[in-house]
Amino acid sequence: MATGVVEEGTLRVGDMVVAGTAYGRVRALIDAHGRNIPEAPPAKPVEILGLSSVPQAGDKVYAMESEDDARQVAEHRERKLRETRQQVSAPAVRLEDLYAKAAQGEVPELRLVIKGDVQGSMEALRAVLAKLSSEKVRAAVLHSGVGAVTESDVMLAMASRAVIVGFNVRPDSKARQLAEREKVQIRTYSIIYDVVDDIRKAMEGLLQPTYEEKYLGRAEVRQLFAVSKVGTIAGSSVTDGKIVRTASVRVVRDGAVVCQGKLSSLKRFKEDVREVASGLECGIGIENFNDLKVGDVIEAFAVEEIAGKL
Repeated sequence: MATGVVEEGTLRVGDMVVAGTAYGRVRALIDAHGRNIPEAPPAKPVEILGLSSVPQAGDKVYAMESEDDARQVAEHRERKLRETRQQVSAPAVRLEDLYAKAAQGEVPELRLVIKGDVQGSMEALRAVLAKLSSEKVRAAVLHSGVGAVTESDVMLAMASRAVIVGFNVRPDSKARQLAEREKVQIRTYSIIYDVVDDIRKAMEGLLQPTYEEKYLGRAEVRQLFAVSKVGTIAGSSVTDGKIVRTASVRVVRDGAVVCQGKLSSLKRFKEDVREVASGLECGIGIENFNDLKVGDVIEAFAVEEIAGKL
């Protein structure tokens, strides 16, 4: 079914029509009052029943002389549309390459195929997604249309590494089977806010995280011990904060960093401990580094990952 306004001529029940890639014989015309009418003159708004598929909003409806003419026009337009989609999806981006592209300065992209129950829903979703896109990450709608998710939608998603979003529609059985076989994700929703929230989270997941160093504490080396099969252990006094066994450390000598790495051991009175607080003494071992000297300062820190936000 499609709703339209007759611009020129008279549309009658039984006419063969083509609208975009849809065609068919007019089975019924319904006016604005819900009544069946035999024909619609110029400026008459009507609902047209009998099309092979749902056309896009803005498509022109033309009456044709025969069914063959209507079919040929619709098939020609479908081929042109398919070629356009292939051109759009040609520079396909693999999801696993998105982080690498972001690191190289390229903007990561979340590719989507959107299907909905009515054209109005599609326009609303496209408008919201356009607002989510930024210079850091963008959402690219490769195709949007009205109706159930079909095999052609799944094939487009396969070619372009896209996610299929269905709003108030479901995939048909063939599309579902193909998607399961090819591992194409189909997400269906009935509330537009859920769609936007999920897509926002997915786009944030494509952003490169930032890293922030958190200072934990420092210790001063007071005495050195050589332990066979272990290496050099620094007898140290924690002067500030705390030293944590899982922390990263750097060795500072005369104001310059001479080593940065991980702790190999942290002990108090020959016992392994998780952390040592300020004012206490401990034995510190550093992985693959034995060139410690009395007076060195060992700084402990942790690196926190901060997820990207739109």
